Amino acid sequence: MTGWELLIEGVIKAVAVFALVLTTVIILVWFERKVVADMQNRLGPMRAGPYGILQTVADGVKLLVKEPVVPRKVEYGLYMVAPIAALIPAILIFMVIPIGRPFTLGDRVINLAGTDLNVALLYVLAMSSIAVYAVVLAGWSSGSKYPLLGSVRASAQMISYEAAMGLALVPVVMFAGSASFTGIVESQMGSYFSEDSILRFIPAWHLILIPSFVIFFVSGVAETNRAPFDLVEAENEIVGGYHTEYGGFRFAMFFLAEYANIFNISALTTTLFLGGWLGPDFGTPDWISWVFPIFWFMFKTFLLVFMFVWIRASLPRMRYDQLMSFGWKRLIPFSLLWIVLMAVSLGVRDLGLPWS
Repeated sequence: MTGWELLIEGVIKAVAVFALVLTTVIILVWFERKVVADMQNRLGPMRAGPYGILQTVADGVKLLVKEPVVPRKVEYGLYMVAPIAALIPAILIFMVIPIGRPFTLGDRVINLAGTDLNVALLYVLAMSSIAVYAVVLAGWSSGSKYPLLGSVRASAQMISYEAAMGLALVPVVMFAGSASFTGIVESQMGSYFSEDSILRFIPAWHLILIPSFVIFFVSGVAETNRAPFDLVEAENEIVGGYHTEYGGFRFAMFFLAEYANIFNISALTTTLFLGGWLGPDFGTPDWISWVFPIFWFMFKTFLLVFMFVWIRASLPRMRYDQLMSFGWKRLIPFSLLWIVLMAVSLGVRDLGLPWS
């Protein structure tokens, strides 16, 4: 494959990922409004388009054409960079997530991911860390004390729960023997039980690592600043959080980043613990067999998105001291203990007991 062909393939994948993420965000906003409305015995969006599906598009157009108002005392350069620094990492994270199994087109193998990194987990953690800079820059550059207070509180929250999230990934790497998402998905193929066992239909997903699954998902909810961890947008305490001084399309970029990260966390949880694109094989023809893995991946991902929405509609907001205490005194110590237990159990499995 020539350099031009590689460049064209990379551009096509980048545009496809960008379009997929933005389209998914539009669907997620509508989905959340309708589900929360149903749980609260309301109708939700219902006028713009069939079942209100175009309400998000109307809101986006409104924000796009709204007059951009810039406060006088902002640090203009950093003020403009912050929304971009929030949105771009959210899109780059999805670039390494495989949404389906590779398939052959002519004499070429097409991977349904932007790229396959052998250190994909480290890449994801690095990109999520950049989002912290966006929060800090947005609050500090606004030239107001309220966004500054919101950004300090938000960055402390994101750093603390990012530590727990990273620790939750260590048992997955130990269990799969790979930090590549492709390798992690392939390690979940088959079953833990033999073919003559009555339990042979139970897949070998990493959901067996239930503590890691719970820690990662809870940390993901906190990382995306969602209820009950939405202290970042505690309107009754600090106006509107770190993006108080943003309006129009700049605010929309923060909004897009939040919902893109909801989809990213759900997709990552699916890949790491629920088998990714793996699903039942119904013996479909080869020419259409690549469609069903995408369906299973999206089905699992949207189930987790529904969990995000359900949690938001059910749980009240935590106090800030409760939030930080839960992260540092509960999740992180338990994550460290779970890593030790996993290391001991895997050592016993591979090497046997020292006295045997």
